[in-house]
Amino acid sequence: MKATFYTVIALLAFAANSLFCRMALAEGYIDAWGFTIIRLMSAAVCLGVIMTLHAYRLRSQAVKYSHTDREALLNDKGSWLSSFSLVVYALCFSLAYVALDTGTGALILFSAVQLTMIGWGIYKKEQLSTLQWLAFFVAVAGFIYLMLPSVAAPSLLAATLMAVSGVAWGVYSIRGKSCISPLRATGFNFFRSLVAVPILLIVGIYLNNTGVTNSHLESITTKGIVLACASGAIASGMGYSIWYTAMPLLKNTQAAIVQLCVPVLAALLGVVFLSEPLTVPFVVASAIILGAVLVFILNKDTPKAFDPRY
Repeated sequence: MKATFYTVIALLAFAANSLFCRMALAEGYIDAWGFTIIRLMSAAVCLGVIMTLHAYRLRSQAVKYSHTDREALLNDKGSWLSSFSLVVYALCFSLAYVALDTGTGALILFSAVQLTMIGWGIYKKEQLSTLQWLAFFVAVAGFIYLMLPSVAAPSLLAATLMAVSGVAWGVYSIRGKSCISPLRATGFNFFRSLVAVPILLIVGIYLNNTGVTNSHLESITTKGIVLACASGAIASGMGYSIWYTAMPLLKNTQAAIVQLCVPVLAALLGVVFLSEPLTVPFVVASAIILGAVLVFILNKDTPKAFDPRY
């Protein structure tokens, strides 16, 4: 029961990440650059509080953890390369959602993450069965089908940005598999990402002054700030923390499979809160991609993912 509760809450948080971003940008409450900056800052603050409580808990449970294990957990501080991947993911995520529906964006993100991680496994010469190879190519075909020119086809630029975001999170997830404490590593990576905040601010102002974008700092509304903080502190910071609590309670395959729900949940949230339509291409592409990934996972003892990538 505990595992189910934590898992459902975490998946809703990750799906809500897409909803918060799309809602803020589609309604013009904030621009993509401002959203990214506030999201990174609020996530860092939230994770800082959670990590402080986590460190206190580790130090107080001397019986449960040996001194060596406790120090190893406390010394896991991520890396600059992972933090760079995190910033690329967050920025491209926001820029893409200026033009993408909630569900479409989540599906492209999920597809890019999964294909990146599967592709990395192939590059590292992991042994795949014939069925897994077939599932991989079917997933790629589903992604191509989603992008085929049609009335409902997503913006090519926005879709490309979201795909880049997914690749960046795939890289982040691959690097994170070696972490001893994913929660602390993620927290420190968010801390490092704050170095990029002044750069994002300057670039955002420059693009506005040159007419490339129409964003203005003075146009950022209270609703935009609240949605960006919700995306960072609640959907990202608290969502990751709850997921890391759920993961030890799930089997490897279960942890991977439940993540297939995120694009579907995101699409449903978009329908309910933003009145976005469920198009036939999206439904077909979702069935093809998620079904193929499910087949791939069920035919492999997949290690627990470092992060659900949303």
